[in-house]
Amino acid sequence: MTTLQAPPAPPRAIRPGVAARTALYAVLAANAAVVAYFFAQAGFASNALIVLGRLTGLYGALLMAFQLLLVARLPWLDRRIGMDRLTSWHRWTGFGLLWTLLAHAVFLALGYARASSLDPVDQLVDLAGTVEGVLRAVVALGLLLVVGAVSARSARRRLAYETWHFVHLYTYVAVVLAFTHQVAAGTTFTASPAATAYWYGLWGVALGSVLTGRVLLPLWRNRRHRLRVAAVVPENDQVVSVYVTGRDLDRLPARAGQFFLWRFLTRDRWWQAHPFSLSAAPDGRTLRLTVKAAGDGTAGLRHLKAGTRVFAEGPYGAFTALHRTRPHSLLIAGGVGVTPIRALLEELQGHAVVVYRVTAERDAVLHDELRDLARAKGAELHLVTGPPVPDKLAPAELARLVPDVADRDVFPCGPPPMMRAVLAGLRELGVPGPQIHFERFSLAG
Repeated sequence: MTTLQAPPAPPRAIRPGVAARTALYAVLAANAAVVAYFFAQAGFASNALIVLGRLTGLYGALLMAFQLLLVARLPWLDRRIGMDRLTSWHRWTGFGLLWTLLAHAVFLALGYARASSLDPVDQLVDLAGTVEGVLRAVVALGLLLVVGAVSARSARRRLAYETWHFVHLYTYVAVVLAFTHQVAAGTTFTASPAATAYWYGLWGVALGSVLTGRVLLPLWRNRRHRLRVAAVVPENDQVVSVYVTGRDLDRLPARAGQFFLWRFLTRDRWWQAHPFSLSAAPDGRTLRLTVKAAGDGTAGLRHLKAGTRVFAEGPYGAFTALHRTRPHSLLIAGGVGVTPIRALLEELQGHAVVVYRVTAERDAVLHDELRDLARAKGAELHLVTGPPVPDKLAPAELARLVPDVADRDVFPCGPPPMMRAVLAGLRELGVPGPQIHFERFSLAG
């Protein structure tokens, strides 16, 4: 028997992601203009190299503050853009920041060397030893170079997340050193009361956003909700579902498709954070995550005991119904990527088609739930089995299963090779980009 559903909500005139990106670009452009104004107000040096050095230093400070905002995990931005995209922007902004600060150091060293008898390297050493705050800037630049080196893809692949994260924390040391350098040596910083107020305000907002989004908000939510493991249910030999309960979960602003960074506070696991999606829509009483064993950390979840305390950061992610643009949907799942898809199916309105790709039927985690849920909501469920080759999610196959695919919102989730193939196939089928919603579930982007 099919249950009646409320008609799907009409699409928003301005998509949430577009609004958030526009707001970010506008904030960055406005601040760039303000920095240029205060720089011009402070007056120009007679040496063009010193002028360029000071200007690149100011824009380096602005980029550093913007970087902090991108990874502050502010809920308004995260729900509209997604942690994966914000982290990617943070990464590329970081490389731009490194080049800007290197240019700052090189231009100033060359500029001051032109007016003295020293070569540029000796001039930089002399500035570090005689001008207050310059040594701190040199140390900050060195720390950022180390962080940039370990953030390169070739190095990042060789490091455990916890090691990379520990090294990355030195960025905050570099931020403090750079700020104190700007206070001590920045002529634009002290050029006028307005300029001083602006820079203090900029750094206050940036650091305050990080403190709020990454420290205070998670601590407050966990103190309020007091999460604990309620049950651990095996789904098959490799997959378990962990049920988490707590206080006032109806006030936790989580949506189907989102994920948390989960820490299970046992002696051997408290320091590990794992990004796991909700595998059922939040009901105000429990949260459920479904996990496939992929290492010692995830395999050990099978042995969690009821009552184990949980520290969860989130909810995070933009893989939600908030971004719908069309009345009907197509959900594409691969392997354990079915977990947010199963949750989304529970929440989505309008007609939905679910395509679930696995090697064999026995690998179809939560298949019975999907079948029952699809029947109750009047949705279509296609279980696609077989080896990776031939590709059973190729454009022709998708068009056969879902002839009106170009008129639907599409939510794909699965392993990276499948995602690359599916996204390419959707483009080939003419599905407009704003109708394709996906997220890369990774801590480090």
